[in-house]
Amino acid sequence: MSKDLTTLRKVSKPVDKFDSRLVTLIDDMVQTMHSADGMGLAAVQVGVLKRVFIVEVDNVVYEIVNPTIVSTQGECVDNEGCLSVEGYRGDVPRPQTVTMNYQDRQGNACEITMQDYSARALLHEYDHLDGILFCDKMIKKYETK
Repeated sequence: MSKDLTTLRKVSKPVDKFDSRLVTLIDDMVQTMHSADGMGLAAVQVGVLKRVFIVEVDNVVYEIVNPTIVSTQGECVDNEGCLSVEGYRGDVPRPQTVTMNYQDRQGNACEITMQDYSARALLHEYDHLDGILFCDKMIKKYETK
């Protein structure tokens, strides 16, 4: 996983080819996320600047390609960490509910609405696509090492 902040700060490009390379990327990301005990992973975290991320909620892996935020509601503050930013976690304010449009691995149009910690996970990974890290939004820092 990329710990290179230069790469993590880059804006990812939209996916325009829904082919076997995309399927392989997503499958590899799922394996990487599971081996790291993560809840989500963006393609940029594995060095691929494509607008792709995955999030696992209640043992379901959501494969999100070319997402756009449709709406958000509310606000809550909770603790976050990141597989690419070691040594600390932090409190981050985020919307309590988010609705996103996206494409699946075949290019089919989808929509998802999540709340609370699941919404937080979606928004955390979405931020990665625009080169934003949780620490950019953090209001309180906690050392973990």
